[in-house]
Amino acid sequence: MLYLDFVKERGNAMTTNALINEVYQKNNGILRFIPIFIPRRFSKAGRRLRLHPDDYYAYGTARGAIKERWFSSIIPAMNGEDAAPDEGMSYVLTGDRPDEKVLFRDFVETLGEKLLGSIIMKKYGTWPMYSKFFDYEEPLFFHLHLKFEDAARVGKLGKPEAYYFPLQYNAHLGNFPHTYFGFIPTVDKAEVRRRLEMYEEADNRITEISKAYRIQLGTGWYTPPGVLHAPGSVLTYEPQWNSDVNSVYENITASEVYPYSFLSENCPEDKQRDLDYIMELMDWELNIMPDYYSKFFRAPIIASQDDNHVEKWISYGNDYIAAKELTVFPGKTYVDKEKVAYGCIFIQGHGDFGSYKAETPTMLRFGQISQDEYFVGIQAAEQGVVITNPSKTEPIVILKHFPACHPDTPGVIAE
Repeated sequence: MLYLDFVKERGNAMTTNALINEVYQKNNGILRFIPIFIPRRFSKAGRRLRLHPDDYYAYGTARGAIKERWFSSIIPAMNGEDAAPDEGMSYVLTGDRPDEKVLFRDFVETLGEKLLGSIIMKKYGTWPMYSKFFDYEEPLFFHLHLKFEDAARVGKLGKPEAYYFPLQYNAHLGNFPHTYFGFIPTVDKAEVRRRLEMYEEADNRITEISKAYRIQLGTGWYTPPGVLHAPGSVLTYEPQWNSDVNSVYENITASEVYPYSFLSENCPEDKQRDLDYIMELMDWELNIMPDYYSKFFRAPIIASQDDNHVEKWISYGNDYIAAKELTVFPGKTYVDKEKVAYGCIFIQGHGDFGSYKAETPTMLRFGQISQDEYFVGIQAAEQGVVITNPSKTEPIVILKHFPACHPDTPGVIAE
């Protein structure tokens, strides 16, 4: 592995565990990540990831363009047989070069409670979530993520997820800045099944029986497993559970045709042609809920503010995932304290972030290291990370993601 090559280069017999502990202590419990970009073989790239224009096909044209960037991930992407085993998994930078790195998963497994704290470890036993930017020029296909019981049948986890639409990455809103959720309340299961029966025959036009909402920048949504949805063409910050499983109910989106395997690939082998089974992947009551907007739309909620900062809850009101947006005003210093460990990404500005010189990139080359993505271990989170903004004009804006076991998460009772 690359981190063992790094140890060997240094002429040091240091074990992997010792290297992990050294890096953790050296940086006072804050880890710096290397950017992880993900190709997808479907749809069109939105080109708002601040990636160099020449690098969107860095994985080769057969893999499709890069359309996502993942944060704080200990799981691989479900990305086909051509994907590397570690595709989608975050790496901690252990030196000054891109090849000086260790899997974040190894940090989690080695440090455990020392990194994550007792609240997270007692509830989950690991780091249970990750986040991403997804960036598509066209609307995404109408699909659902598996409920936990359905995912378990194929050896995977269910996937609750949340959305937030940051202004800083959305100067252009793509071709369809609207998101579909569920079905019109008067739709019945027979109509949905009829659309699925058309999957290999003609355009099933299943979003004709759905509801679309225009995307509002600076707001978001929570999407439970089993709810059909078709995300719009806005770059989206998406905290989610450690899973990458779905079932695609729409066979043609923006003139792109999807094979039947997109509908069935996360079903047991003997159920892949069983439409009754595939229909049961839905949470029917949530899909036809008349007041879906009032239950799952997420306007920001002020968590704290003073002359130096403002912090907002942007993902909340569920039992799995949470997120905040922190702004430190120009020329100000703020000590950011949290009750759980968290991952974060800078989306505007530059300044001191603990012992690091952090900055939001204007443009990244594929494979280049950056100074915008971090993980804050429990000790640093509880003591407080000192954030200093030296700019006279520009704020620092940081998105922070963590499990909803955070005791202060709105709408969730801490256990």
